[in-house]
Amino acid sequence: MRIARFAVAAVVALALAGAAEAQVACGQFAMLPPDDKPAPRTESWAIPIFEHIKQAVKTQPYRALFLGDSITQRWDLPLWDAKPVWDANMKPREVLNAGVAGDRTEHLLWRLDHGNLDGPPPKLAIVLIGTNDLAHGRPPEVAAEGVRRVLIALRSKLPQTRILLLGLWPRGATPADPLRQAVAAVNNLIRNCADDRAAFYADIGGVLLDKNGTLSTRLAPDLLHFSGDGYKLLAPQLDPLIDRLLALPDEK
Repeated sequence: MRIARFAVAAVVALALAGAAEAQVACGQFAMLPPDDKPAPRTESWAIPIFEHIKQAVKTQPYRALFLGDSITQRWDLPLWDAKPVWDANMKPREVLNAGVAGDRTEHLLWRLDHGNLDGPPPKLAIVLIGTNDLAHGRPPEVAAEGVRRVLIALRSKLPQTRILLLGLWPRGATPADPLRQAVAAVNNLIRNCADDRAAFYADIGGVLLDKNGTLSTRLAPDLLHFSGDGYKLLAPQLDPLIDRLLALPDEK
């Protein structure tokens, strides 16, 4: 009897996963390498951040969950004058910061399965992940496939939640930077994952660049993470997207 119950549960789980994948508009971009399975972070400094998010989703009010890496996490920290921009733009919209520095797509996938979605389902999930996959040496197709897997997981676990998928924000000083080019290649793929019904795509990073495509150290001191001045440019692009998606009627 127990074996039969396990078999039924496995069939149901596969059916749900298949249904969630069918709801993501893009097909498979690449076969994932062996090291790209859902995996926890093991660094002593990263574990408390994960635990904080796990607790926050159960105890703090929120309407939107911002899932990401250090680019998300650092926005809500007193580094490079970024936090005042979060407090002025994200906090009034009841956005909960669920970014963990250093996360790649497999780490975010693990978090989705281990407590970072244990609170009330958000009306909106904002996703900005994948730049660390590129820095880890993965080609754009593999990084994009990791992002697609995150979308599939969210559709499976939060079927009534809309998703705002953000294109990766620019890194590197100039358009010739290899990681900048890899970012553009990822964005060119993942934009196809939106259906403008349950999942929406927005590439707002261009606002950070000058007319020559240069990313200045005033906006990104290390040419990856952003200062308060950088987030001040990004927030007016993001605010109306969040407002519009939060105002949509619930998914049926």
